[in-house]
Amino acid sequence: MTWNRLPPDDSTPARESSRRPRWIYATGDEPDYRFSLANERTFLAWIRTSLALLAAGVALDLVKLSIGAAAQRVLATLLVAQGLGCAVTAWTRWGLSERAIRRRAPLPAFGWGAGVGSILLAIVLSVVLAFL
Repeated sequence: MTWNRLPPDDSTPARESSRRPRWIYATGDEPDYRFSLANERTFLAWIRTSLALLAAGVALDLVKLSIGAAAQRVLATLLVAQGLGCAVTAWTRWGLSERAIRRRAPLPAFGWGAGVGSILLAIVLSVVLAFL
């Protein structure tokens, strides 16, 4: 199956020159919109994860656990920091992927996944052990 692109119209160059961020849109060709929309859905999934981590950090700070207040505050802070990190990762990954799609280059490697998962696993295990 081949993906046919619509032929560019006369307004394409003017529209692309005004799109931001320019480090993404000033390079390569306009891709098939389905690829850009799929990349955007992945970005939004990361943002949802980021919001969930932020909410979990706030909730953990409000719930009284059987561990010390300082340890609980550290775990809550780690969740909030990881949520912020996920938001930054989402934007960076979206930009790098969109630029690769526009250049018809291979997509960037995903090295953050193992780190994000490991930190989250450590936090969850700490909270579970606090309830035991």
